[in-house]
Amino acid sequence: MLQIVRPKAVVFDVGNVLLDWNPAALYEKLIPSAEERTWFLTHVVTPGWHAAQDRGRSCADGVAELTKRFPGSSKLIEAFYDRWLETIPGSIDGSVALMGELKAAGVPLYAITNFSAELWTITIEAYPFLKDFDEVVVSGEVGFIKPDPRIYDVLVNRTGVEPADMVFIDDRADNVDAAQQLGFRAIRFTTPEALGEDLAGLGLPVSLAAANATA
Repeated sequence: MLQIVRPKAVVFDVGNVLLDWNPAALYEKLIPSAEERTWFLTHVVTPGWHAAQDRGRSCADGVAELTKRFPGSSKLIEAFYDRWLETIPGSIDGSVALMGELKAAGVPLYAITNFSAELWTITIEAYPFLKDFDEVVVSGEVGFIKPDPRIYDVLVNRTGVEPADMVFIDDRADNVDAAQQLGFRAIRFTTPEALGEDLAGLGLPVSLAAANATA
């Protein structure tokens, strides 16, 4: 029987793995019309625009650039970052509980996250469990975002742990594929329950009870 070698460390994505990130949660409060709200989220505060902040552009510069293009939506654009925490309805409790079990068992915990450096500071104060990582690579601090291979290389260089000795967790297929190509064991996140089963299958000390945790 082939013996599974337990990973030495676990690498988490943050958005939509540990935190429920959903800009619509904010704009439901600001744009009552579902049709208008969908248009705004699709054409104005787009993922591509936000990604520039994740790469290191300041939020102020991002807002200024977008406001020039959509001057009639200036207040709504400003709200994206002024009310940033309202784009996060809460934590994904089962995932956080799994992270807690790993931490308690002494498993090194790392994160690679596409996140504005400014917003990361705000977010970890609101969600203190994000301070429990042994190492975090924040895209806004290093200047490139997943799935760029360089951001994974930063973690390897900082920790000295080989990709094959880590398991990487992310909700996006392109990020998971990039990790696999670099030699990481990788899991595409769908639910905490599925993640718990995957981690346990790798020999890591987690429980189904943790995966089912609610606040």
